[in-house]
Amino acid sequence: MFKPAKWILAASFVCFSTASFAEDAAEKAFTDELVECAAYYQISSEAISAMNAPQMMAVGERLKTSATDAITLAGKYRSPEQVDKDVVTAKQKQIEKLAGSNNLGALMTQYKDSCKSLVAEPQKRLDYWIMATM
Repeated sequence: MFKPAKWILAASFVCFSTASFAEDAAEKAFTDELVECAAYYQISSEAISAMNAPQMMAVGERLKTSATDAITLAGKYRSPEQVDKDVVTAKQKQIEKLAGSNNLGALMTQYKDSCKSLVAEPQKRLDYWIMATM
């Protein structure tokens, strides 16, 4: 005998599970981007500090603050310990891309604009990932 109540409950569970999976995938993608940006900001801040150019100190401090902001945001979706580990890994990969060069041009091209908008408007980017992973 067909029992509609059980079918509705099962359909609700499937929809909830799918939505939950999409949300988890969106949060993972969003947090991965935050980690990449934090690594980029740390590398850039360290490079500017190493220049020992007083006129660039304010820029270095802004980059350091942006790194902290990205890490704080990522910590809302992933444990702070995991975020720290992930940033170290991302930073190592980005440094490897530089292949010993001090020229940050390649990293800037890849991350500068996208990271700026990500940290400035995180909800907008999370909404993008929620739609992209549905």
